[in-house]
Amino acid sequence: MAEEAAPIVALAGVEKSFGAVRALAGVELTLRPGECLGLVGHNGAGKSTLMQVLAGTLAPDRGSIALAGAEAVRGWSVSAAHRAGVRCVFQELSLCPNLTVAENARILHPALRGFGWRRRAGRLIVEKLDEIFPGHGIAAETPVGDLSLGRRQMVEVARAFSVTDAPLRLVILDEPTSSLDASVAEQLLAFVRRFVAAGGSCILISHLLGEILGTADRVVVMRDGTVVEERPAGGYDRASLVAAMGSVAEAEAEEGAAFVSKRGDGGVPGEAGVEVVVEALPGPAGGEALRAHRGEIVGFGGLAGHGQTEMLLRLFEAAGRRHAGTRVAGPVALVAGDRQADGVFPLWSIALNVTVRSLKRMARGLLLQPARERAMAEDWKARIGIRTPDVANPILSLSGGNQQKVLFARALGSDAEIVLMDDPMRGVDVGTKQEVYRLIREEAAKGRAFLWYTTEMDELRHCDHVYVFRAGRIVAQLARDELTEARVLQSSFAEEAA
Repeated sequence: MAEEAAPIVALAGVEKSFGAVRALAGVELTLRPGECLGLVGHNGAGKSTLMQVLAGTLAPDRGSIALAGAEAVRGWSVSAAHRAGVRCVFQELSLCPNLTVAENARILHPALRGFGWRRRAGRLIVEKLDEIFPGHGIAAETPVGDLSLGRRQMVEVARAFSVTDAPLRLVILDEPTSSLDASVAEQLLAFVRRFVAAGGSCILISHLLGEILGTADRVVVMRDGTVVEERPAGGYDRASLVAAMGSVAEAEAEEGAAFVSKRGDGGVPGEAGVEVVVEALPGPAGGEALRAHRGEIVGFGGLAGHGQTEMLLRLFEAAGRRHAGTRVAGPVALVAGDRQADGVFPLWSIALNVTVRSLKRMARGLLLQPARERAMAEDWKARIGIRTPDVANPILSLSGGNQQKVLFARALGSDAEIVLMDDPMRGVDVGTKQEVYRLIREEAAKGRAFLWYTTEMDELRHCDHVYVFRAGRIVAQLARDELTEARVLQSSFAEEAA
């Protein structure tokens, strides 16, 4: 990185408010060519809002934007940003699910026109996928809606880094690995370093602090809509970065620190007297059976897209009804990872999104009681730290991470005895993660069962035992004291696992 190079981007005094919520309060930020800037802060700190301003999807209330020294505020828009070489991979993915991978590439690259444009668009996006994610297995003619969340994220990343007639100077990556397993995330971060080494610039937003410290050249910390600290990445370690973010003390512990469950032996449970509340027998493809006991935290591991989400949906559908080969003994709640498709009700308030799973408790006779709804929402706002001045605000007024907190509140505040979690920490800050881990442990101690699919190895260490999935079946079961990243990867790739 050329330290003395003129800034490619300079933001000065940028402010943005949404009603009474002040999202940005006079932000100053610069970025130079050949630099990867790490941007960190808790949910609601203003990171994504600032990047939307830079990407042209939001207009600032005040302040200036300059690109390569030229003022860019007047008429600044998504198309203007694209022409200037600025691309953004948003935390909430922007692909059109009813279009194919190639057709989605065409949306960002209007230069792909005329006879044979689909073939050229398909070649463009697949070649970039091959470069960033070798072995991705994504076809250009596949409808995006048929792809898993992780593969959709891969397509969005590849589309942002592909080039036709417009230059490519800066790529903003907002939680780009949140739906990727560890091996695919490593492929992306290695590509980012190559892109920066070749003179490109990146802004990387991530709640995985190891990614920031291992990839960024410089780190900027945001809190309450302002920049509170910045220094070279080498000037931070994990503890000092957490301290700069102003996290709760619990977050200083390693996210993956194992805890002692009530069984205490680190082995695969199954002793007499512990009720099995979830059971799923193998399908025609074979593999191991899945069992979860009352009060147990069961992890789902393995490479993304190998049947973990499908198993959770199978269990969700089996709750309270007959289902061949599957038994679920108790009410169920699901915390979705793809919150926009499967989680939030976008036209409802925060309070309604929290309480919708508990409507029977909110009623007196045949009528819902708004006071009860608001009381439950306010209680969970305080317990899990939902950043909003009013729970009556629309759910979409929240940042992505705060929307995810609402989904946790909905599940944990319900009567569910079994909680299914589909990679639920996507976009959630480190302090909130620690709080949610604590809540999960407390609820498991009371007898709730948790089945937890996660792409983060550190999170699997919070589980009593882990089932590893490959090609739609369970190929290994690892006790907590056997769990290592090497064992999970070995099971994920072995021809004859388990």
